[in-house]
Amino acid sequence: MTDCRLYLISPQRIDHPSIFAAELRAALDGGDVAAFQLRLKDVDDAAIARAADTLRPICQQRGVAFILNDRPDLAASLDCDGVHIGQDDMPYREARRLVGPDRQVGVTAKASRHLAMEAAEAGADYVAFGAFFASTTKTVTAPASLEIVEWWSGLMEVPCVAIGGITVENCRPVIAAGADFLAVAGGVWNHKDGPEAAVRAFNDLFAARSGA
Repeated sequence: MTDCRLYLISPQRIDHPSIFAAELRAALDGGDVAAFQLRLKDVDDAAIARAADTLRPICQQRGVAFILNDRPDLAASLDCDGVHIGQDDMPYREARRLVGPDRQVGVTAKASRHLAMEAAEAGADYVAFGAFFASTTKTVTAPASLEIVEWWSGLMEVPCVAIGGITVENCRPVIAAGADFLAVAGGVWNHKDGPEAAVRAFNDLFAARSGA
């Protein structure tokens, strides 16, 4: 059984990247994090670039993949490790063309087995299923069931990411279903004891599941 790992997603607004950098460092101090996705909404390219240039080195120096949401063009020009695209962004092949062969491309499949299979067959590095719970950062348009994670993990080699309202308190069934990664935003940044404690708690749950 593959161990589950944490996939951090940024808050939707980061007005002061240099201040948020301290929160990111604290989160990464909490334990293993596979990736950090910069997911800013309703900001211009300059704001994305400022945040990326501040936060990317923090991640890359610690071996954490730095993923940009939605924008393969900027992912390439800002030297990100990859890009995550939704179903409304662009086809996988176009994103791959823009970022090149060496960066990761992840694809949202929501609750669709068909979309996930298409993405995997096209070459996606991972597929994301969700939302599994009510989310504070995104309107849930396609609730996903744990069955889709169980089905995928038993069938496919391409990793799957579970996303949507995941917290330390509710994540155990998603881990048990076989998710390779848990994508978490508010569940870390809004944790009552802070982001470092949240990351530590997630990793403790992963270790318990793997028998470590």
